[in-house]
Amino acid sequence: MSEIVLGLGASHSTLMNTHWDEVDHLPEAHHFRAGLAAARDTLAAAAPDAVVVVGSNHFRGMFLDLMPAITVGVGEVLGAGEAGTPGGPLPTDPDLARALVDGMVDDGFDPAFSLRLTVDHGITHSLQHLVPGLDVPVVPVVVNMFAPPLPSLRRCAALGATIGRVLRSDGLDRRVALIASGGLSHRLPWPKWFETLSDDDRFLVEAWLNGRDSWAQYEVRRREIIRAARPDINADFDTRFLAALERGDLSHVLAMSDDELEAEAGNGAHEIRSWIAVQAALHGPDGPPRATTAVYAAVGPWLTGMGVSVLTPAHLPLPATPLESAP
Repeated sequence: MSEIVLGLGASHSTLMNTHWDEVDHLPEAHHFRAGLAAARDTLAAAAPDAVVVVGSNHFRGMFLDLMPAITVGVGEVLGAGEAGTPGGPLPTDPDLARALVDGMVDDGFDPAFSLRLTVDHGITHSLQHLVPGLDVPVVPVVVNMFAPPLPSLRRCAALGATIGRVLRSDGLDRRVALIASGGLSHRLPWPKWFETLSDDDRFLVEAWLNGRDSWAQYEVRRREIIRAARPDINADFDTRFLAALERGDLSHVLAMSDDELEAEAGNGAHEIRSWIAVQAALHGPDGPPRATTAVYAAVGPWLTGMGVSVLTPAHLPLPATPLESAP
């Protein structure tokens, strides 16, 4: 059987890649980048044979012409390469991916699978900064977090529990790390696909529907719309969520409806689904993982409450790599 050796949760923002000069003077941006680097070193020290990344899709790999709730890349995995993130083929582990798909089906899920899956920064940003050499096989688990109806928070916890069960019984003898990519609080200027109120809304929905073979042609205006947005970060929500991770008890979060979550922490906060899934995957026979917040920083120009958490299975010693924390 495989062993889960580490879990990480990490926020993402491609503006780290494209507009660092605009935040270079901000201590909070440097704090986040330092915490991310510390988590990278912790992951390297864990020496995984494979990394399962649970993340979102920003309408560059999947579109409104077909939007699965859960998709696993079981063959080729291609980075979209937007905004300086990794593009082209990524290293993969088809045997591990197939084991996850089979286990999900056994547990009552109906995952989609792909033999040629394109993933965007919802998967690749975390790989770029946490596995910079891209020298470890990757299994992407893409969860729909932006095109309602979404799998519920509780459903994502159940998905994570299945991932953990499968890894512990897969017979593949891998050392596996899990990465949750996305969040925390942020509000994107994105409409619900069935509720367009402006020309920008209608443009975005058109891009999300028709971009499968031409997503790059929509990028300039998409980027302009996001860059024009005002930050809406709820640091109180974020710190409470990170504290709940550290306690090993997300029950209060799981009780929230999507409307409640979005009202409190923004539509981008739906990405905490990946953190919920990874925490549940690491909840083993000895109890929940021990979570340590590596860093939290509300970075206004990135529109996002940026957090990094290190989750250690209860039966393993805490990692020795020192962690950064923002003041």
